[in-house]
Amino acid sequence: MSLWRPLVSLLLPLLPALAAADVPAQGRALFAENCLLCHAAGGDLPGGATGPDLAGIVDRAGAAQADFAYSQALRDARLHWDRDTLDRFLAAPTRVVPGTTMTTAIADAAQRRALIAFLATTRAVAPAAAAEGDGGAAARRRSGDWDRDAPEVAHRIVAAELPPPYSTPSARKGSATAARRDGALPKVPSGLVVSAWAEGLAAPRRIRVAPNGDVFVAESASNRIRVLPYVDGAATAPDGADGTIYAAGLDAPFGMAFYPVSGEAQWLYVANRNSVVRYAYRSGDRQARGQPQTIVARLSPQAAGHATRDLQFSADGRALYIAVGSASNVAEGLLPKQSAAQLADWDARHGVGAAWGGEEARATVLVTDPLGRTPPRHFANGIRNCVGLGLQPASGALWCAVNERDGLGDDLVPDYVTRVREGAFYGWPWYYLGDHEDPRLAGARPELRGHVTVPDVLLQAHSAALGIVFYEGATAPGALPLRYRGDAFVALHGSWNRSKRTGYKVVRVPMQDGVPDGGYVDFMTGFVADDDHVRGRPAGVAIARDGALLVSDDLGGRIWRVAGQP
Repeated sequence: MSLWRPLVSLLLPLLPALAAADVPAQGRALFAENCLLCHAAGGDLPGGATGPDLAGIVDRAGAAQADFAYSQALRDARLHWDRDTLDRFLAAPTRVVPGTTMTTAIADAAQRRALIAFLATTRAVAPAAAAEGDGGAAARRRSGDWDRDAPEVAHRIVAAELPPPYSTPSARKGSATAARRDGALPKVPSGLVVSAWAEGLAAPRRIRVAPNGDVFVAESASNRIRVLPYVDGAATAPDGADGTIYAAGLDAPFGMAFYPVSGEAQWLYVANRNSVVRYAYRSGDRQARGQPQTIVARLSPQAAGHATRDLQFSADGRALYIAVGSASNVAEGLLPKQSAAQLADWDARHGVGAAWGGEEARATVLVTDPLGRTPPRHFANGIRNCVGLGLQPASGALWCAVNERDGLGDDLVPDYVTRVREGAFYGWPWYYLGDHEDPRLAGARPELRGHVTVPDVLLQAHSAALGIVFYEGATAPGALPLRYRGDAFVALHGSWNRSKRTGYKVVRVPMQDGVPDGGYVDFMTGFVADDDHVRGRPAGVAIARDGALLVSDDLGGRIWRVAGQP
């Protein structure tokens, strides 16, 4: 013991310094686990679909990244990101900057210090120039490039024609906001008219039409639901009405569904970030009737990452489907199961291909009953982020509009829309489009090969498919032509991980006797101003009572209306 005492006496003064040296590493781990889905931290951690690159942010002016569309609230705040300001902001973002779209607070002071210490070690990296000649990704002209989009342009993505992973670098190309020119409207097919039906909304996302025609809007970043009256045949909401707040104080509400599915609706179901609740409802209600009832108290053990949760009842109203996106891009940090027996037991209890750990009950569609009496079970797995659920009226089939993974190059992995089959596994995170193995997880799940369901319709990679709705047809003023009956409309929010911008439009998925032919057609375009600027981002789609198509634009704060000629 006497030999150790001098050594201990030497080490004790060093322990605080050793602990401090480990703080940035702790912060890096926290960033990778909780922030990487929305933010990058330079080339070393190239994540981030919705937030700016945070590399070099310490001691940088706020809203200073040139190619990111910051909220006006953050721009107006004129902050300087010194350590104290970052700490205050991370502790309570909406209190420091009312109106910011960054709403996730970090309550633990030690975690904030660790994150800031890590961010202080990063340095902003200038974007690499595209290669010259035929090998330059930015020079390629491909189906899905924004400058080739126009109403009625057809696209078909074929799995066999896709390049291998890393054929092009993984791009990071955010979009700056361009003001909409006075009178400028999106482009739609000949014979249809488009109008800004409602404006001045707070980042409207999912929209649902009540049985009486009222339009319910999830303003997810504001934690509330708004309702607007609808007048058949009218190009704009009554007297420019911005509606009323139906319910507030929610947690990133997104999916909504009225119940029962036929007859007089009595309930409005709402999906929060990690729960499902319902409000008593009577036709014409513009404000919630009291406090909500909890149907599912917790969807997954942890709620970080993708926050959109959509809802859809089955045609007979007996099943409630709940879409839950992944917590990460490709299950980074997911530790393998220790044995084949463990894997088999897990799959037996959760379904083939269900992930575990931080991805437990994620990247899946869950199902329960309308009262939530049975615990939600896995209906289908391996669906990275099913943002939009839709029910096909002709068949009663459940469909998903899916955001696939990033980081494998410009044209991988295609987003998709697909019928969701009970018990099916769609690949994430280990495979994509059948037996194509993700190289980042090579060899991790060989037993899943041959068990991956291929989606119905592939969309250009990184398009960010959000809302989906099927057109049943109508004869009221404003209805779309009957040639669209049975087709699906899908909102593409737009890319950030592609060197040539794609998405930022609404597309139509043609159906023949209820079955897709594998292609899709541009329907509503014109949201991109140039290769660096966009005027809007389609998020949700719904069919109005008079048969017009409604499209929410969360960047422009609008709901667009597309109708047939009167």
